[in-house]
Amino acid sequence: MSSTSLSLDQTLDKKALRRTLRQRRRALTPRRQIFAAQRLASRLAKQPEFVSADKLALYLAADGEIGTRAIFELAWRMGKRVYLPILSDDNRLRFAEYWSGARLYRNRLGIPEPRIKRYCDARYLDLVLMPLVGFDAAGRRLGMGGGFYDRSFAFVRERQRRRPVLVGLAHQCQQVEHLPAEVWDVPMAAIATDRRWLPVRRSGR
Repeated sequence: MSSTSLSLDQTLDKKALRRTLRQRRRALTPRRQIFAAQRLASRLAKQPEFVSADKLALYLAADGEIGTRAIFELAWRMGKRVYLPILSDDNRLRFAEYWSGARLYRNRLGIPEPRIKRYCDARYLDLVLMPLVGFDAAGRRLGMGGGFYDRSFAFVRERQRRRPVLVGLAHQCQQVEHLPAEVWDVPMAAIATDRRWLPVRRSGR
């Protein structure tokens, strides 16, 4: 099956599409996962958006998501401050500083979060590397359906802010033919995969 052979219309709904794409990335062998993660980190190391960022948000990969450990290590070597998302009671994300060896605990969704919480307001982050389930050539992102990132970065859409730069991370096999644009979607600046850097062209208002 081609990595671009799926569309939302063909799979009937987002729930079915998410299930298909999650199965697709989980089917990757450990060797391919490691190789993809290394290629992604090498690609990011060359991007001005990553190089210039002092404060960046990242996530701990799970469920077949493309690995992020090499990105953490790269960022720390470059002297960057790295933050993990923390789920608040209002279903928005806060961002807590994270460093190698920091203690983690699981939140109500079972996702690890820092125990020592040195927060950074989302507006003061330079770069946000976001997980995704699927994407299309126009840079539209399909998440897990909780709306946490869209809710937390709505100010980017409303104010057309240049910072933080929002970049989705994925395996190339997570690309689909087409995803619809929803009014609540926050605009991506780019999608980064193990094979390419896909800038997103924003339509003017």
